[in-house]
Amino acid sequence: MSSVIKVENLSKQYRLGVVDSGTLRDDLIHWWHNIRGKENPFLKIGDVNDRSVRSESDYVWALKDINFEVQQGDILGIIGRNGAGKSTLLKILSQVTAPTTGSIKIKGRIASLLEVGTGFHPELTGRENIFLNGSILGMRKHEIKKKFDEIVDFAGVEAYIDTPVKRYSSGMYVRLAFAVAAFLEPEILIVDEVLAVGDAEFQKKCLGRMNDVSKKDGRTILFVSHNLSAVRNLCTKGLYMHNGGILFDGSAGGALDFYLKSNDNRDKLNAVFIKTEEEGKDVELLKAEMLDAGMICKSDFDLFEDIIVKLTLRCNKPIPNLYGYIAVKNSQEEILIECDTFDHLPNILDNIQPGVQEYYLRINQNILAQGEYIFNISFASQHANSFLVDTPEDILSFSVTDNLTKRGINRTSKTGFLIKWEKEYAKQ
Repeated sequence: MSSVIKVENLSKQYRLGVVDSGTLRDDLIHWWHNIRGKENPFLKIGDVNDRSVRSESDYVWALKDINFEVQQGDILGIIGRNGAGKSTLLKILSQVTAPTTGSIKIKGRIASLLEVGTGFHPELTGRENIFLNGSILGMRKHEIKKKFDEIVDFAGVEAYIDTPVKRYSSGMYVRLAFAVAAFLEPEILIVDEVLAVGDAEFQKKCLGRMNDVSKKDGRTILFVSHNLSAVRNLCTKGLYMHNGGILFDGSAGGALDFYLKSNDNRDKLNAVFIKTEEEGKDVELLKAEMLDAGMICKSDFDLFEDIIVKLTLRCNKPIPNLYGYIAVKNSQEEILIECDTFDHLPNILDNIQPGVQEYYLRINQNILAQGEYIFNISFASQHANSFLVDTPEDILSFSVTDNLTKRGINRTSKTGFLIKWEKEYAKQ
């Protein structure tokens, strides 16, 4: 197969807090060196792209010495934590921004979905935007007309096709934008995390469509997502990015395994969560602990013992209809168990009163097989405009050891009855 994308020594540097060089003279010098093919004389030695550490320099390398190739028909999954440089890389490949150094060679037309509404004019209708986007992609009018009905049917926005897209919801925007990009036959399709805006049914359709256009039509896809399961099932190749560089370039499975082993996506998670700074919200999670039946804090559990999560909440004013959502995810971030307090009638958090409250969650024994897990929790109120509540999400990590059955695989379940909310913990 021939190479359709070749990236060599690609780097992108930003100056923090300042646009351009700061003076007209410096900008002209930069421009003069650039048109002669010489290096920018104002390039400084910038800091590595680590958003968790305050930079000591005014310059930061969002990307540094990136090298990779993509073959025709590949579906390349690009993974890494937020701030790793994934979106910057896609913007350079889409020619939204220029690299500081390095070169890119691309064969074929590119269609990009980098954010909601990319390439759409808000005042134009859905129909007009389809033709506008098709023209930008280099399609002729009769080619767009030929695909028009398929685009509208896939997007599911037929009732609104003659409505200005400024009145579309973000989900409708993404539906139509993806349909245009997927059906107007660009040789290369670039998709950022934008598909997360759509509902589950549409995401499934999109993944199926990307698989079809790659295998049947031989088109190339670059796919950035935090949905590791989708990357594993869809992609044939994988890139793992960290702090602006590439740490792994190979198979999709290999990239995912490297990512998970690096614990990059589970930074600072352990058996205890303590809130370090108060935010003044109406409900805040102050502390969370993983406990066994003897109320001993630990992160390693046997298959045949209950897992207790003790939650300490502070409420600053009465909140009606407060509820909590929890989920347990495996090491690939697939949700195995999820529930909320509405599964327990009456709602245990309903009409919570001011003060510090303690609650317990019991994850029943013999539910999770041997493996590594992440505990996720967030709170919400039906009166969302009146109250500010905590949504901490991934806060704890733990493991389960199976010394008896040796099942070695996760049992997957979506039911909330596997987890029990309790105001006071009592042994069963």
